[in-house]
Amino acid sequence: MPSHDLLLAALAKEIDVHTGRDFVSAKCIKNLKFEQAAVSLDIELGYPAKSQFAAIAKQIEQALLAVEGVASVQVNVSSHIVAHAAQRGLPLQKGIKNIIAVASGKGGVGKSTTAVNLALALAAEGASVGLLDADIYGPSQPTMMGVADQKPEAVENKYILPIENHGIKTMSIGFLIDTEQPMVWRGPMVTQALTQLLNETLWGDLDYLVIDLPPGTGDIQLTLSQKVPVTGAVIVTTPQDIALLDARKGIKMFEKVGVPILGLVENMSMHICSNCGHAEPIFGEGGGAKMGADYGIDLLGQLPLDLSIRLNADAGKPSVVADPDSKIAELYKVIARKVAVKIAAKSQDFSNKFPKIVIQKNT
Repeated sequence: MPSHDLLLAALAKEIDVHTGRDFVSAKCIKNLKFEQAAVSLDIELGYPAKSQFAAIAKQIEQALLAVEGVASVQVNVSSHIVAHAAQRGLPLQKGIKNIIAVASGKGGVGKSTTAVNLALALAAEGASVGLLDADIYGPSQPTMMGVADQKPEAVENKYILPIENHGIKTMSIGFLIDTEQPMVWRGPMVTQALTQLLNETLWGDLDYLVIDLPPGTGDIQLTLSQKVPVTGAVIVTTPQDIALLDARKGIKMFEKVGVPILGLVENMSMHICSNCGHAEPIFGEGGGAKMGADYGIDLLGQLPLDLSIRLNADAGKPSVVADPDSKIAELYKVIARKVAVKIAAKSQDFSNKFPKIVIQKNT
């Protein structure tokens, strides 16, 4: 009869391919039991990975069946997302465990498309997700989410309900204005609008809130960094030298305000011909990898310049939901898992576990 320690020793040899750590040291093993040659246990991941549960269960089952005396194995794999620390001095947003900012140094690099597919990929992997369109001047998420014709409901004339579609909750200034009217607002009005959209939306309980930032390093980015508890930022760029120059500015800005960079996403890394399938790096190649190496930041993924990505987003059904089994959707899911794994490795937030200490003067 194998001992508890022998079973743990076998599990300690099994590496989670997504984190690079074994399941024992990562503290994923729960409720390990052995009775009458049957082993049962729970694997609790710190990141959403519903599409990977079966593969992980099979990996653990095979490892334990190789232990002498084990005749059967029952593995239950699940995810448990917890809140992680943000910038120093900022309390977490009520009900929102983690906030992910998606940013770029310049426009036209596919940041909004990346943000919406990242949010949808996290939801597809089993997380509770919200999407905040913080691009006040050019809101595009209502169209990409297929809800441009909907209007959010007001609650008690103080709060607003987000629009739900494709399994995630979305809020954007685009729901509240005439889409053909330009937003001729100065910086303070824009930052106030952003904080109202964030704080006055009834998000409910979210594992992740993805914020689609406008391009650049201006008022909105600074307000977000100083007033919103951001768990980490994802920088979107293309391999083009001009885009990389601006992306570097975005990285420097987040470094200055204490927001950790979760990684880089290189969009339009390769053009795929829709007729013959020929791949050509029309915007250059290797730029994202080099920039990541220069700053010690991981390249989370490279997405091709593929016609379907644009068509799906314009039609209100981004790639992850339009064709969930496609290579494009899988690329977004891989990026989403990498982002979630990076967050899971960060320090947890324990601020709500400690009682408030009140000092009062006795009279």
